[in-house]
Amino acid sequence: MESKSEQNEWSSGVWAHLTDVRRRSPLVQCITNFVSMDLVANTLLSAGASPAMVHSVVEIPDFTPHIHALCINVGTLTPEWLPSMKAAAEVASQLGKPWVLDPAAVSCSGFRLKSCLELIGLKPTVIKGNGSEIIALSSASPGQTKGADSSHESTDAIEAAKSLALSSGAVVAVSGAVDIVTDGNQVIGVHNGTKMMQKITATGCSLAGLIAAFLAIDSSRPLEATVSAMSVFGIAGELGEAMANGPASLRMHLIDSLYGLDETSVRSRVNITRFG
Repeated sequence: MESKSEQNEWSSGVWAHLTDVRRRSPLVQCITNFVSMDLVANTLLSAGASPAMVHSVVEIPDFTPHIHALCINVGTLTPEWLPSMKAAAEVASQLGKPWVLDPAAVSCSGFRLKSCLELIGLKPTVIKGNGSEIIALSSASPGQTKGADSSHESTDAIEAAKSLALSSGAVVAVSGAVDIVTDGNQVIGVHNGTKMMQKITATGCSLAGLIAAFLAIDSSRPLEATVSAMSVFGIAGELGEAMANGPASLRMHLIDSLYGLDETSVRSRVNITRFG
């Protein structure tokens, strides 16, 4: 258990990060899948960030140097989109801009796994996936998963996440009933969120975009920024579920709750622990 002073420190940090995102409205480029574009963009807008769904390889040289963070999601990966992803990641890395890789359903094909490993070579700041995706990337071999769904709990993937963090140099975030965030040494658990969020497509993709926005305003502390983004998204889900009748209305209330989050709600609901 965390001491009360440690919980207060986490709570203060989460609120400070959200306040900064709202104040600075970072420009976040999202090269994401067709299914998630709408929710990712609306999640970023409701949190106070500025999304840009720019994915043409022709536009990368002109546009990407001006962004504050980048989010790449391979959910509907095609050979035509991969060059855009690589080009944007290269520009971000060269210019020291933080970027997030979401290796959605990485185990479903050799092409997808190979592409994600190549993207990891371009030094993402954060790799965010579910337990099965992180285990697959860490062992670098295709396995059996249900598309983008996870057959592993996030806590099953702690050792794989630590290993991937150390080999890649990235902070690794594992979404699940308890979200896990590690830099290979520290392991943090975020206990916010609600199970019904899993019944809404693209919540994981939206979380990756939100992490990018939080990295944009605190790129020197990627672990803390990632923890804050995951906590904020989980709290918005908790508040949204209290007003929802099911997944469709939760989707609406999730966006509204994220937009309306106040200091009292954040400070009273943050639930973050340190593992080990």
